[in-house]
Amino acid sequence: MPKIRIPTPLRAFTDGEASIDVAGSTVGEALSSLVEQHPDLRAHLFNDAELRSFVNIFLDDEDIRFMQGLDTEIAGDDSLRIIPSIAGGLD
Repeated sequence: MPKIRIPTPLRAFTDGEASIDVAGSTVGEALSSLVEQHPDLRAHLFNDAELRSFVNIFLDDEDIRFMQGLDTEIAGDDSLRIIPSIAGGLD
């Protein structure tokens, strides 16, 4: 079963869990499984059906935006990572 690693800022919406087992054969299906289990995550990951622009999903070391996006196929032993973009610094 695929797993999704949850970054620390989003763990408040997963009861503190750092890794969630999900169902699905694509990244999109896996993320749907994740938000079905933890509905409060939806607003932090999606704008309607689109992944928010500041949310990056990695399959191994590859950003899915440079693959097939949410249609990227995954296997049962794959691990996805949610990496929120971080902005800031001095002007």
